[in-house]
Amino acid sequence: MTHEAAVARREGILQAARWCFLNFGFSKTSLDDIAKRANISRTLLYKSFKDKEDIFAAVFADWLVARQPAAQEAARAAGNPYERLLNVCRLMVLEPWADMVGAPMAAQFYDVCERLDPDVSANHRRVAHECAAAILGNDSAAEVFLLALDGLLADQPTTAVLEQRVQLLADRFVQPQVKKGRG
Repeated sequence: MTHEAAVARREGILQAARWCFLNFGFSKTSLDDIAKRANISRTLLYKSFKDKEDIFAAVFADWLVARQPAAQEAARAAGNPYERLLNVCRLMVLEPWADMVGAPMAAQFYDVCERLDPDVSANHRRVAHECAAAILGNDSAAEVFLLALDGLLADQPTTAVLEQRVQLLADRFVQPQVKKGRG
């Protein structure tokens, strides 16, 4: 098997597993479910991952942790703080939320991440905090912003509603630049 084929198979497994975890939940997803969704045998699944926990950790890393470098870059980018904060939120929250919203077991995804791989979950939160602190200028404001951001997800809003809420929240922490017209 070529390297490209192995990468494609792994990506297919991760997409299938993410769908299963979001729709059936971690505890009710079986390796058979993932293998069937990925159109591979359980034997091939075991050649790529040792167990369900390993697959879940890989899904989390592939789906969320892979976004961290882009979020860090957005936090350091030139431009006004409001746009930078929105870009970080888009990468770290809005885009993953768009994939999760409406899935029956989406609410438990982060809890399972925390339970199965607390180090990766803590690292994800640390990166989000660092990005917010770099934009907002202090750790306390970053912590309050992230706590408020978490609260925006409580009622499982649509992506469009969440985006509006994030814009409103960001506006409370950093003012958007308004271009002044000629008068």
